[in-house]
Amino acid sequence: HIFVEVSEVYTTKKNAIADEANKIENLISPTYEEIALDLENQLANLDGGYEKLTTAMSKQGEQWHREIDIVVNKMKTEISEIKVKHRDLLHKHLDEIKQIQALIKQTLLAIEEIKKSTEVSPTIEYSSKIREFSKLPPKVKVTLPTFLPKPLDHQKLYSLFGQITPLSTATEENVLSLNKPNTSSRELLDEPELVATIQTGYKQVYNVTYLNEDCVWTFGSTKDIKCFNMKGELLHTVSNKSEQRPNDIAVDGDGNLLFSDGKSGTVNKVNNGQTEELIRLQGWKPSKLCVTSNGDLLVTMYSGDKTQSKVVRYSGSTKKQTIQFDDEGKPLYSGNSSFKYITENRNHDICVADNEARALVVVNEDGKLRWRYIGHPSVTKNKPFKPCGITTDSQSRILTTDGDNHCIHILDQNGQFLRYIDNCNLEYPSGLCVDNNDNLFVSEHFKGNVKKIKFLR
Repeated sequence: HIFVEVSEVYTTKKNAIADEANKIENLISPTYEEIALDLENQLANLDGGYEKLTTAMSKQGEQWHREIDIVVNKMKTEISEIKVKHRDLLHKHLDEIKQIQALIKQTLLAIEEIKKSTEVSPTIEYSSKIREFSKLPPKVKVTLPTFLPKPLDHQKLYSLFGQITPLSTATEENVLSLNKPNTSSRELLDEPELVATIQTGYKQVYNVTYLNEDCVWTFGSTKDIKCFNMKGELLHTVSNKSEQRPNDIAVDGDGNLLFSDGKSGTVNKVNNGQTEELIRLQGWKPSKLCVTSNGDLLVTMYSGDKTQSKVVRYSGSTKKQTIQFDDEGKPLYSGNSSFKYITENRNHDICVADNEARALVVVNEDGKLRWRYIGHPSVTKNKPFKPCGITTDSQSRILTTDGDNHCIHILDQNGQFLRYIDNCNLEYPSGLCVDNNDNLFVSEHFKGNVKKIKFLR
């Protein structure tokens, strides 16, 4: 009788240990690798950031007399000291992460020995480490100091030359979900696969946005916004009260439909079947929409005279940020009413497909220009690159449609071209979105179809 009980405990514990090994190998260990990689990336970019900082100081110094060099050198010494603290701080956190990773590897080796062993005692005595490893350390983000120049005054050279902000360290709660899918290393398929085609009934379909595992919203050449399941069955229809097609659609974190209306100059929310006004613009027309990871709403818009364009961030109905010009005061986006689809990447970059400028324009979370992409040389793709729809996947890759060339460009988060999606019989692709499993949805503008495509392994 005792042997039977021990055998049952042994089997149950053995299964639990195998499950734990799977979670540690496929979820916890990759998460620590991501944290370590983030810290290593901060270290790798540290010199470049400080070089920009010292360059800004040098430009200010060139406008002053020779004696200001003494002040510049003194402040550069302060920068060097802060840089050492910065590096030491990142190394400290990275070392802590690597120590935990070493413990994880030791635990996995011990588990492997238990799994191979037929001895009862090590299995019964094994103490689970899952709770210990699931307590992730805070996510460390150390913000570079900034140099704030002041006007020239010979009487107070040092105090008026500028100041260096102190080293700022921000920590974010880092929560591990043991049930989330592992998206740490999904690679591109050699040949993307067409999964399904939805016929929307529009003569022209403009965009598609993901609602849940079985449903997408679409809009096209009429006032009606339609929701379809993957079988192509129409589930819901919402009509724009202004009797015109919307400029764009999106879905917020609560699953509510959002749409922009150029005629009324509003952004609206559909909640439980009722349409309510969320934002009303004066002198500007709302165009494309994107709900960010923290629940903010990004809106591309153009002026009433169609000479200016900008991106505005809202929290609810409150304006939080405007992105319009680069550091030299030049417009980031072409000044017209043409399409400027928008999305947020996982690194919080804001990506805009500027159709008229024939470019992707990517800025960071603060609105500073990171890079532009103007297409990729190709023998077969010989028509001008005019991007339209844009989205990102779980690996921070950026996808944008190139309608006239009947393809989709895939870039990495730094704007490097990776490949095309030019199969699946795509014709004039326009809008894009991805679901939680990285399935791609593409609207075909003139065919009125939405295609579901698998493009990752």
